[in-house]
This record gives sequence, structure tokens and C-alpha cells, in this order.
Amino acid sequence: MNDQQRALARTCLAAAEHGTMTFPQSVGALQRAGFESYAVDFRRATATYYLPDGASLDLPMPSPGPVAAAFDRDALQAAIREAQQLVPGYGYRGFCAKTAAAGCAGYLVSFSGRRVLYLGRTAETHVERFPD
Repeated sequence: MNDQQRALARTCLAAAEHGTMTFPQSVGALQRAGFESYAVDFRRATATYYLPDGASLDLPMPSPGPVAAAFDRDALQAAIREAQQLVPGYGYRGFCAKTAAAGCAGYLVSFSGRRVLYLGRTAETHVERFPD
């Protein structure tokens, strides 16, 4: 992984946290830079960015708070829809807090698969395909 890729990953994470880049914009920028995917782990408060050759970069991020023990798919989907629709007041930190409160321990974004896999503490999953 080169310095430009590392800088871009940091920029995308900061832009999400500050509301200056949407999810589709971030995905596009990361993909153009050669990234394959990224994973967010709420319990470790980290985001990991992956290249196809296996190289990765771990970045710290603010903790969203505790991850609920029960996986509440309806609350998770409501948080996802709010993010997709960019409802007034939406913010990435709020999204992370809502998904953690819904029992989501983290998620994996696959660019080539055009989907996000949300994971619960006891391995429950929810798959969300990228909107067209």
C-alpha cells in the first residue's frame, strides 16, 4: 500500500465522520485508488481498508458506544434507510451509534460484491446491496 492510498483511506474516514463525503462518494474514491473492501469493527473502534494483494491499513475511529447483545434487524434497517436517504440531521457517528445499539458489532463493505454485510455479536447477519 502506498502513501497516497493510506492518505485517501484516512481522508474518506474523516470525511464520513465530518459529513463531507457520502457513502457512494467514498466507495468510488476508494475503488478508484485500488481498494477492494473495508471493514468496521465497532468493538475495537477501528476501520480496516484492504487491497486485493492482502495489504491492509487499520485506522482508529470514535467508539459508537456499546454494542447491544440482541441483533435488532428492524432497527438496523431503519438506520441504513436513514443513511441512504440522507435525512436531515443524518451523520455517520449517529449511524454508527444507532447500528451498534441495534446489535451490529461491525460491517464489511465489498466493492466488487456491491454489498455490505452487517454482523451481530452472535454471528447474525444482514446483507444490504448497494442501491443502483
